[in-house]
Amino acid sequence: MPNAALRSARVTAPILLALGAMNAWTAQMKSDYAALSTALCLCVCAAGLFGEDLVQRGHRQDLVVLAHIAARPGVEARGIARAVGAPERVVARNLSRLTEDGLVLLVEDDVHPALRSYRLAT
Repeated sequence: MPNAALRSARVTAPILLALGAMNAWTAQMKSDYAALSTALCLCVCAAGLFGEDLVQRGHRQDLVVLAHIAARPGVEARGIARAVGAPERVVARNLSRLTEDGLVLLVEDDVHPALRSYRLAT
């Protein structure tokens, strides 16, 4: 397994959760409450890592969409979705977030949402 995969929370969080659960089960069988509490803490930390990965995944997708708009001003939402390989609903959510943050401006507002075009705010 490559080093980058081991550093990814997408891989390590489930592994840590499984190790914590196995350790908790073993500690409970032996009535070792110190080990049980440590194992449960490990499970909570793994859940936090997984949640952080979900948040960061959204930010990474925002950056990809933003970079595509920077390279091609006036691009339509459907074109962005095809170019970045994401579903249109995900790109629409990214564009909505970027527009609310003031990073992206809507060029054409009176067309179907998939055909709206966007550019970077100046």
